Order: sequence, then structure tokens, then C-alpha cells
Amino acid sequence: MRERIAIIDGLRSPIAKANGKLADVNADILGSIIAKELVIRNNLNYEDFDEVIIGNVANPANSTNIARVMAIRAGFPNTTPAYTVHRNCASGMQSISSAIEKIHSNQGSLYLVGGVESMSNLPLLYSDELRKLITKFSYSKSTIEKLKILSTFRPSFLKPTVGLIAGLNDPISGKIMGLTAENLANEFKISRDAQDEYALKSHQKAQKAIETGIFKDEIHPIMTKNASILDDDGVRFNQTLQSLNKLNPIFDRLSGTVTAGNSSQVSDGACCLIVCSESKARELNLEPLGFIKDYAYAGLDANRMGLGPIYATEKLFEKTGYSLKDINLIEMNEAFAAQIIANLEAFKKSNLGEINEEILNVNGGAIALGHPVGMSGARIVLTALKELKRRNDKLALATLCIGGGQGASFLLEI
Repeated sequence: MRERIAIIDGLRSPIAKANGKLADVNADILGSIIAKELVIRNNLNYEDFDEVIIGNVANPANSTNIARVMAIRAGFPNTTPAYTVHRNCASGMQSISSAIEKIHSNQGSLYLVGGVESMSNLPLLYSDELRKLITKFSYSKSTIEKLKILSTFRPSFLKPTVGLIAGLNDPISGKIMGLTAENLANEFKISRDAQDEYALKSHQKAQKAIETGIFKDEIHPIMTKNASILDDDGVRFNQTLQSLNKLNPIFDRLSGTVTAGNSSQVSDGACCLIVCSESKARELNLEPLGFIKDYAYAGLDANRMGLGPIYATEKLFEKTGYSLKDINLIEMNEAFAAQIIANLEAFKKSNLGEINEEILNVNGGAIALGHPVGMSGARIVLTALKELKRRNDKLALATLCIGGGQGASFLLEI
């Protein structure tokens, strides 16, 4: 029987709207602040860690292998190796499962994992035409040759590619992520009103969580030159259905139902976790926050990528013998309201059974809090474990859909 994998503790930054309060904090800096604070809070020596593994989607050009840059900035010695993993929205979860695989193969016993994303700093990219022109110009040797190359320049070459938009377009389905949500809205006949009503509930639950201080236990404030950021800032306090109803569809402008208001927010954030074997926790006299019982990844049609949670959960329950009846709490990442509602309908029609919405995203989700894509997988694991502890419950399911047609599900226990 394999040894249990412990999550000793976790910590995250506040989640900030892109191009807002954390826009001037580069991803490696943001991640290093959280990593350093987490190690210090748990009275661990940097040298005790076997490796640092961090999930990130838009790896910054000035911080290639961002996990290594982040680790060194956080205070880890040069002798601690580090690497970056990328599984789109599940990158934070991939960091956890990569550490688990290393522990099970006896390559180490203590890891710092997590996810980080600064969507504010996704770049504008040169057009291919301008890039080729600049490259040819830099290699040309004579003035005549340079002038000849410059004569081919056209003003249209200056039109950039927006990195964020390019990243949200899936080359497999050929669609931007929002259109895959529209696909599910059409397939499951999900109305605009149903989506807006779900989005409203997400904001209301997140507002209540902030007002009652629930997230204080998992958030480390971030100090910038201009402010101290204490809470997630994407939550719209006193949000109304009327305000949500006024927003126009953003992906299918003619007949669509998916809007900015019922979609996850583009955001910045970082989350780190300490993962180790149960025996290592005993050796270091550490009290685990909880345990990873098992996990599963699944693939599906990229056009229906939002259904990743049901595919991955089905695979997870087949492996473990558990069912929805055993689950006390569910964190399902809110990529889109249509995607969540589609999963609720799909679960209901499947052999897995119906999800109890009373235990789903009880403190709100990415529609209200934001979705820094590399961070979110780690964030929902941390949030689920913290809430399980508060409720004195036993089992949680953390699950999300993944751009490109995948799903991930983690079974957590206290």
C-alpha cells in the first residue's frame, strides 16, 4: 500500500484583476513572496526541500523556468533544483501530482509546489511580417540591402498579436475558450438567465467569505509601491442580477449567452503548498492540513472542454471506489457559469449521480474571485482543504476543466 501524501500547509496571494493592483508585480516576484512566507511560517529549512515544482501557463520571457527563478528569489539555495510544469488551467494541480509521482518513486520526500500567473504581463507580440523584416534587416550587411528590406515595410506590420487573446484561443478546437462555453450552453440548453443567476451566487458567496474573514486563513497580503492588497479584489460587492443582465455577449455577439459577467475573470495571483510523504511529516513533527488520497486526469473533445470535471471524476472514482455520496465538499473551478451548469446536468444524467449544490463552491469561485490560470489548480486544493478543516468534514473533490480538452480531479481528505 502506498504511503499517504500530506499537504502540510498552503498559502496564496490575494487574487487581483488583471492590469490592476498586482500589474507591476512580476510573476516570479509574486510567487517568491508566497513561497518564502510559507516556508517561514512552517519553521522549515530551505535545505529540507528536495525540489521546487511550480505551475505556470504564460512563462515570462525574462523568467524562463519561472520555478527556478522564483525559488532562488524566495531564498532556496542554489543546490535546490526547480522546474516548471504546464497543463493549462491545471498547471497548479500538475505541480502537486508531479511531486507525488516523485515521492512514490523514492526521488524525494518534501516538495514546495504551486502555481503562479501574472495575466497582466502577458505580452503584445510582433506580427510575423515585422519579425521577419527585423530579422532580415539585422542580418543584412550593405546599406543598399537594408534600404531594399525597409522598402517592403507596410503599416499593417505594426498590428500586434495580443498575447492574452492568443493564449485563450485553442489550436485544437480552433476556438477561443468562451466559444467552447457557448457550445455547452447550446448543447445543454442553458439560458442566459441561468448563467447570470449562477454568477450572482458566486459573487454573493465570495462577498460573504470576505466579510466573515474566511479567506484570511489562506491569504498573505501583498505590499506594492502604491498599496497593501489584503483581499481578492474581483468580487463585486452587492452585485445584482440587473447589472449582470445588462452585459452584452462577448464571444458570440449575435446569439450568444456568455458574457464577461458570467465568465471567470482574467487575474493575477500565486499559491504555494508544502507536499511530503506522511513519514516525512512525522519525522519533521509537522501536522498536515490534509492529504491527497488520489487524483486523475482525463481527455475529451476540445470543443466540449468544459466537461473535463465529469470525465476526470469518473476516472477518479473508478480508481478509488468512492462516489459523490462520500464527498462532503466540492471545489469546481468556475471557468464559465455555462460550464458549471453543464457539468451539473451531465453529472445528473450520468452514473455518478447528482451534485449537491449546497456543498459546491461554498465560498464562491473564479467568476467572483478570478482565475489566474497557472495558479487556480493549486488554489482550489488549498481552499477545499481549509474549508474541510473548518467544517470538520472528511472528503473533498477539487476539479476543473482544462483548455484543449482535458479535466483534472483530486480527492482530498482530512
